[in-house]
Amino acid sequence: MSSKSRARPIIGIPTQTLQSLGGVSAEIPPSWVMSQRYVVTLTEAGAIPWLVPLIDDETLRGIYDSLDGVFLPGGADIDPVSYGTAPHPLCDKTDRERDRVELALARWAMADGKPVLGVCRGMQLINLAAGGTLYQDIAEQLPGSIKHDYFPYGGSNLRRDYLAHDVDVAPDSRLAAVFGEGALQVNSMHHQGVRAVGGGLAVSAVAPDGLVEGLESANGAYVVGVQWHPEALTDSQEAARRLFEGFVAAAAAA
Repeated sequence: MSSKSRARPIIGIPTQTLQSLGGVSAEIPPSWVMSQRYVVTLTEAGAIPWLVPLIDDETLRGIYDSLDGVFLPGGADIDPVSYGTAPHPLCDKTDRERDRVELALARWAMADGKPVLGVCRGMQLINLAAGGTLYQDIAEQLPGSIKHDYFPYGGSNLRRDYLAHDVDVAPDSRLAAVFGEGALQVNSMHHQGVRAVGGGLAVSAVAPDGLVEGLESANGAYVVGVQWHPEALTDSQEAARRLFEGFVAAAAAA
């Protein structure tokens, strides 16, 4: 165990640019923000959360070196420029500086064997860091796709914990050890998704339409991504809590 290892490991949580969310007054200075739910969930799982600003690479590396693990949260669409693709008309608001920071953190952590957990956008980011690609809009680009965009806003009465559809969890996977193999009901708040799977990653869950809903490292390192939002399910689903606890335990042991 390294000298950094501790009972409560430090988990980095990248922020996003407030203005990328839209509807922000031009009078508000540029700001970095992140949902409190991620911070609270990781704290309850035993971590010391560290919000990471979208800072220059040298400073970012100094922050990274102090982390025991990296958590990649949900949020805005990933800019197609970040993975060398022309934007689709239905690609929504993006935050290229967040993309830069998260891709760097993910690549460093995956190379160094530091635990990484990503949810929704975070799983997509893990895939890009490993050289994969994305659907910029599932409904337009994946024939026969089911509805995945159960967003709890825009006049919708849905809650973030609404269980929208099943996923099929692969046997002998890290996800199966947490949730059990086979059918699992999940919430769903995305319109983008994994297209080509990145190198060194294994698919650990799929939706009924074949869309990738879970990824993990193929070499046994702790790299886990899920397309749903387990942080919104920890109040009602013990397995969702175990997912975060397992990640924090892996970071403590790294």
